[in-house]
Amino acid sequence: MEQAAGIAGESMQGYTLEQVVSGALSQQQALAVWRLPLQTEVQACISFAPQTTSAIPELETSPTGFLFCPFVTDGAEGNIFLKADIRYSSLTKQLTIDPDAPATQVNLFTEALAQAENEKPGIWPIPANRAHHSNRNQETFTAAVSLAVDSIRAESMEKVVLSRISTSALPTDFSLLKAFGKMLVAYPNAFVSLVAIPGVGTWLGASPEILVSVDQHEVFKTVALAGTQPLCEDGSTANAIWRQKEIEEQGMVERYVLSCFKKLRLREYSEVGPRTVIAGNLMHLRTDFKVDLKEVDFPTLGTDMLRLLHPTSAVCGLPKEPALRFILDHEGYDRSYYSGFLGPVNSEVGTHLFVNLRCMQLLSDQAVLYAGAGITGESSADKEWQETQHKLQTMLRILSEF
Repeated sequence: MEQAAGIAGESMQGYTLEQVVSGALSQQQALAVWRLPLQTEVQACISFAPQTTSAIPELETSPTGFLFCPFVTDGAEGNIFLKADIRYSSLTKQLTIDPDAPATQVNLFTEALAQAENEKPGIWPIPANRAHHSNRNQETFTAAVSLAVDSIRAESMEKVVLSRISTSALPTDFSLLKAFGKMLVAYPNAFVSLVAIPGVGTWLGASPEILVSVDQHEVFKTVALAGTQPLCEDGSTANAIWRQKEIEEQGMVERYVLSCFKKLRLREYSEVGPRTVIAGNLMHLRTDFKVDLKEVDFPTLGTDMLRLLHPTSAVCGLPKEPALRFILDHEGYDRSYYSGFLGPVNSEVGTHLFVNLRCMQLLSDQAVLYAGAGITGESSADKEWQETQHKLQTMLRILSEF
């Protein structure tokens, strides 16, 4: 490992994020880049051997890295863990080499960084088995919503989340890194991410929803986020008025989180909300839950809650099993990593996993955009279509700036 240690010393010269991304793409290495909400630091990790598992891994014993998991965690797509062989911070502009990282690949990567200053970034990865994406038009989507409302009124379930895709041609001057930069500026309150994994694909997103977080102070957090309406014209939440449908939808998500705590016999938590929060061009209702693990003896709470929560009622429905069956039978496409979860694990600031919402998958010449809406017995099919239209604007806004 002397060779790798020497390279770590060379990183003192400093690298740009563009060099790091270009170097990873040119070497066809798995890459994750992210910025936590309300932070300025952009972090990245490069993994030489991504690990795919059929089960959600244990967070507490995991090495430092990045987790990227699909909506159906026991389905065709795997749960991918990117062990951080190389880490990067935009604040220090330096690389941190993991002691176990293979020296030969570290050498090749740092050589690629030097060349990246003079070269355009390589093409981003696209899926090995490219799915056929067909846009659902308003008629087919609203028909599925109407069927869901009938099932809910027949008491087959309480709520189901139906989503759809929309494909958009990539602008001729589209740049992966510039798109990421535009997202950083446009969505300061969101978890902004870029994930590029050979054979799996490339995803960009700006998620407003924490799934599971355990920070460096050993504080566990999760949220109940639901209900959607366009941002008020004055850009504030002061005049937000919520319909009964959205209030009940958010209440369902809140009760779902509490039911998970109950299954674990956890009583020591704080609850704040619901309150109106801004996410890009939208407003949502949000309730925050916290557990101080320094005071509560529950060392595996992060993993236990992750396995109970996902997929939450905010992206699946209630009860979970009939809602999931309805989605798989009637949604009409494979969500893949949309409405799954992603984020850094055991970093210097802890583990922070977010639901993969407000995202797009990049193909060679197209972007596949995703959006969903929570359906209850009070839902209007046309209004749910409009909600997905509003949510698609998050990523369409980024594409329109090229």
